Amino acid sequence: MKIDYYTPFYTNQFYHVYNRGNNGEKIFYSTRNYYHFLNLYDKYLSDCIDTYAYCLIPNHFHFLIRVIDSSVISDQFRIFFLSYSKAINKQESRTGSLFQKRFKRTTIEDTESLQWTVFYIHSNPVHHKMGKSFTNYQYSSYQSLISDKPTKLKRKELFKLFNSRENFISFHNEKNISLKSDSFIIEDK
Repeated sequence: MKIDYYTPFYTNQFYHVYNRGNNGEKIFYSTRNYYHFLNLYDKYLSDCIDTYAYCLIPNHFHFLIRVIDSSVISDQFRIFFLSYSKAINKQESRTGSLFQKRFKRTTIEDTESLQWTVFYIHSNPVHHKMGKSFTNYQYSSYQSLISDKPTKLKRKELFKLFNSRENFISFHNEKNISLKSDSFIIEDK
């Protein structure tokens, strides 16, 4: 796993993409904000990335993606962030940047890192003391992934990385919520 905030995106590469509100402030103020964020994400990014996992926390977000088209992804992320920021600024009668200057990305280069990143993303609500269990957190991909309902998430491909749906669930259930390595904590303090 390599953290480099300025690394270019490459086609077929996995990335953990994340960012937080400017000065650690909220980026989601209501339930509808979470859904609007995901709808804009789909609108602007679904043609150039595949999404494997996500978690939205009141002041930040995480996505595990694989790039489909690296030629347009940076511009599409910029348009997505601008569109969402404009909506929140209007809603909250605020001005200025909603997000920290650069969104971050970590290159994921092996299956073990992919598995841990998925767990890290899903366990984020517990890490930030938003509940005792991540399994029922409303703004995470975990429930969508384990359900049988239609989803745009790459459920089958993700389960394949864990060898099965059952192994995916077991991996999540067996891991200690407090991650074993400080080097795995990848957010800015």
